[in-house]
Amino acid sequence: MVKLTGLKKIKTAVFISGAGSNLKNLIKFSKIKKSPISIGLIFSNTPKAKGLRYSNQFNIKKYVASFKNSKIAEEKILNLLKKESIEFICLAGFMKILSKGFIKKFNGKIVNIHPSLLPKYKGLDTHIKAIQNKDKLAGCTVHSVTAKLDSGKIILQKKVKISKKDTPASLAKKVLSQEHKLYPAAIKRIFN
Repeated sequence: MVKLTGLKKIKTAVFISGAGSNLKNLIKFSKIKKSPISIGLIFSNTPKAKGLRYSNQFNIKKYVASFKNSKIAEEKILNLLKKESIEFICLAGFMKILSKGFIKKFNGKIVNIHPSLLPKYKGLDTHIKAIQNKDKLAGCTVHSVTAKLDSGKIILQKKVKISKKDTPASLAKKVLSQEHKLYPAAIKRIFN
């Protein structure tokens, strides 16, 4: 992982596909003095991502590229990241899988937040799986991104109790509130 040098904040891009609640949380975190990151770019694979509104609200550059041809999209993104001097990427509800080549170019400098206690329930529908399997605990994980889906080194995890009344939606809400605490804590751990 990257080490923080002096007081310079690490210029970071956040990749989203949806509402962007983790993005908003990371922006707020980046504004505090002790935060090791500054967010220089918001990227989305969909122009309808609600989280893109934070670009105007917080005056951060945004970029949207369709992944119909992921090779072309990734080339454009890599060029833009270089142009904007981005050194670190946070995936926050980004629903596309980045290629091995892309990940290699950003070796060790991409992290993701996943709504399960990895290695359990990689991929989608994590809350449904946890409830169907009658798990007592769910949670979230911040991990390094590797070419293998949701398989990189675990940086931090947070557990959440599953109650008998929980539905996938209520569990998702509980886990999301913990994600907002976990992501900044994991980023601090990476850079300190």
